Amino acid sequence: MANKIKLNIGSNKVVLKKSSKLVGVKTKASSNIEDTKGVKKKVLKNLGGFEIVELKRKGNSCDQKLDALREKAEVKVGTHVYYVEGSVRPLLPTGEIIIEFQDNTNLEEQNIVFDEYSLEVVERRGDCCVIAKVTANSPNPIKVAKYLQDISMVRNAEPDLDTLLDEYDGEFIAPHDELVNHQWHLKNPGFVVDAQWPMKKGADAKVWEAWQKMGNMGSSNITVAVIDNGFDLTHPDIKDKVSKPYDLWTDTSNIEQGDPRFTHGTPCASVAVARPNGTGIVGAAPNSKFMPISGTSYSLRATEKMFKYAADNGADVISCSWGTTDAAFELSEMKKAAITNAARNGRNGKGCVIVYAVGNDNFDYVSYYAQHPDVIAVAACTSKDEYATYSNRGPEVTICAPSNGDWPITAARAFWDEGVSWESGAYRYWRDGKDRGHQYKHFGGTSSSCPLVAGICALMLSENPDLTAKQVKDILCQTADKIGSPQEYDARGHSKKFGYGRINAHAAVTRAITMRGGSGSSDTQDPSTTTVPTPTPPAPPVVTNPTTGTPSTSTGGSSTSTGTATTSMSTGRGIFRFSVQRQEPSGFGVQMGAFREYGNVLIYAERMQKLFNEPIIVSINKLAGDTVYKMVVGVFNTRQEARVLKQVMADNGVTGFIRNIKDLK
Repeated sequence: MANKIKLNIGSNKVVLKKSSKLVGVKTKASSNIEDTKGVKKKVLKNLGGFEIVELKRKGNSCDQKLDALREKAEVKVGTHVYYVEGSVRPLLPTGEIIIEFQDNTNLEEQNIVFDEYSLEVVERRGDCCVIAKVTANSPNPIKVAKYLQDISMVRNAEPDLDTLLDEYDGEFIAPHDELVNHQWHLKNPGFVVDAQWPMKKGADAKVWEAWQKMGNMGSSNITVAVIDNGFDLTHPDIKDKVSKPYDLWTDTSNIEQGDPRFTHGTPCASVAVARPNGTGIVGAAPNSKFMPISGTSYSLRATEKMFKYAADNGADVISCSWGTTDAAFELSEMKKAAITNAARNGRNGKGCVIVYAVGNDNFDYVSYYAQHPDVIAVAACTSKDEYATYSNRGPEVTICAPSNGDWPITAARAFWDEGVSWESGAYRYWRDGKDRGHQYKHFGGTSSSCPLVAGICALMLSENPDLTAKQVKDILCQTADKIGSPQEYDARGHSKKFGYGRINAHAAVTRAITMRGGSGSSDTQDPSTTTVPTPTPPAPPVVTNPTTGTPSTSTGGSSTSTGTATTSMSTGRGIFRFSVQRQEPSGFGVQMGAFREYGNVLIYAERMQKLFNEPIIVSINKLAGDTVYKMVVGVFNTRQEARVLKQVMADNGVTGFIRNIKDLK
């Protein structure tokens, strides 16, 4: 049987694909399938009456391995596991088929069908509807159903399939792609699965957590355009999701493939949008559509054409892992205008989210394209949360994202890619020489961190398509994780190496969700001029312990006991407009701090109001003879409503506790 088969399921015609490593088995009593030769591990205990197991990778094809498994004395039945193309949800045929014959089909004619495919009738539901099951002499049930759907006397035939259903608790079906455990940039376990190489656990983009928060892996209504050269549109992780391809030089949809000089676009695209198909890798936004735009150019006309095409044809996010740091090629005002037009007027006026790599020259300035104020300029950090030393630096850096510099990223490889030599000069595709599949390779640079950010932006727009491009950029800045030394960051929370920190997909998606339907707002000023809250501000506020009343310094999630209130923040000055009204001592809110200096009250009140769009309550108290200002965010009738806000605040890096407002007196 072919690895793919088209089949009618309900009112849909779907393409089913066999898993390359998962199968279903029924064993005899008291048998432990994990003790069986050829089985790597059990994945699911029960799906359609079968145990789902992962087969050991090396050796024969999945068909041959399953046949060998069926020969084992402890195995009663074995079957393939399938996926609908574009989905990560496993499907398992139970062995039964629901057959609807045409009206007036007699029993003799029906029996001919049963005999032809060695089917056994399980149950009759009227004259023309039968539930049958396959026997040892039947083809597999997927294949039988396909045959039956092509018989004139059969109105419809569907295999009975079992799958995992959503429980609406934020869980998602994890991808089973073979190399997903190598994708440490999505979820870093602290080690490389098949190499003796330590990493820092949690030094990742928090993409896995974002998927869990969403309960899915993004929306097919969002399109990521990748402008680059060398797209392998036959690659299994890319080919079935291409939307409106465009070749800049031929002005057609026919993208040239096979030129060994150009291979860069394939791995870049895969980091952003590689689809979940049971093999290979997955991108940060694997359900998004992929718009390949082939042809990078410094030409004004080409620059205008590429960005206009992307914006006019529905690109939500545009990823550009290219640019120049040559001073002779700064952007003209007309080139800047071409980027500005897409960034501000695309997406029906909300603006295309444009992401640029800062470059890999180890310079103290970034690519001239990444300097554009309307783009997200992406630097690189490593699997140990350290600065990637090749990554360019500068005040325009928006954010950093995981890439190589310690251990590389695993990405798709174009079929004509001749590879590069790593440190030893001996290996073409893999840093350590260990083959992990001929269609993949190690990859890195800001070329990899850029599409990772682009994919995360697509996740944000999947949850809140009403966000403007400016809001997406601001959210990334506001929700980033500070890595490296605190001395790297200025008073605004910005670093020339890391931008506003390492991207946090979970926090960014959470913030996008809270802003749906107009609830909440983000600061839409340029991040280089806006005040962005940081997990470790220059002088942290005092947080009163709700149990003991002991003041402690807030450090973005951890607290250290101290006996005195903090001194003023270095940023505790500015011009503010505010109104004051007395608050009745009733209701509940979230207390996030206590301050000694009134300037700090104003700074943090402004930040909290921008972040959460809730009223700010300040209580004036005495602590050890000094005046202390306790700050509470929100006023709610019930404690439960306050708990909801507390979680939203925690997701955005702001710690607090539930406070009964009457207790503030």
